[in-house]
Amino acid sequence: MKKVLVVEDHADIRRLIRMTLEFEACEVFEANNGAHGLAQAQELHPDVMLLDVMMPGELDGLEVCRRVKADPTLAHSRVVILSARGTATDVERGQQAGADAYLVKPFSPLQLIKVIEELSPSGAQP
Repeated sequence: MKKVLVVEDHADIRRLIRMTLEFEACEVFEANNGAHGLAQAQELHPDVMLLDVMMPGELDGLEVCRRVKADPTLAHSRVVILSARGTATDVERGQQAGADAYLVKPFSPLQLIKVIEELSPSGAQP
């Protein structure tokens, strides 16, 4: 079972993601801001992190991504940026932060599942 950490400040979006992923045999954890998400990541060592870019507080999703990618204990964690911003510049910023994938909101549940499956080691099924 994959461990997925959803770091998103909108409760409705977290709920929709949770409902989608629970059907895919994922263990879903949630955080509502970047600082809490980073702390959760360091504690849980998730297989995949879904990070909103724009969140309240001191850490946005891109900064959380940079810190996760710089932490050797989280080397196996894959990061998917979730953002309403979808310009080439925005996607490039996500790549520069170390994101493994970038999804533009609104995205479909099938799109999310596909990206998570593609990021799984050896394409393993949950």
